[in-house]
Amino acid sequence: MYPEYFVAPMRADLTNAGFQELKDAEAVKSAVEREGTVFVMVNSVCGCAAAMARPAAKLAAQHEKHPDKLVTVFAGMEKDAVDEARRLMLPYPPSSPAMALFKDGKLVHMIERHQIEGRPAQMIADNLIDAFEQYC
Repeated sequence: MYPEYFVAPMRADLTNAGFQELKDAEAVKSAVEREGTVFVMVNSVCGCAAAMARPAAKLAAQHEKHPDKLVTVFAGMEKDAVDEARRLMLPYPPSSPAMALFKDGKLVHMIERHQIEGRPAQMIADNLIDAFEQYC
């Protein structure tokens, strides 16, 4: 685990943009396994989270058509919450950062780390917006 003072600004980057932080497995399960659409961002301390993933998630969340619920878990911090999110993202392997869109409790769109690294935030946001248009 990282010191809380170290990750606090990274957490706030998403929570200040309207994402709800989930800190235990039950919170993840109840947020995702419901009717409607839920966007899950697996946050991380890595540079690609800071430069690409978080900015892309925030851009996409501002789109007119967006998920009913925006949530985040933090890799390297709340292990049970992250493990549950990753369980729900199967068959995709664990990845952080990562982004997943669920509709009525089912995974319908996934962006893994290898799809984030080296890509501009706007390109990633456009990918998410296309999914939001299709499923939300």
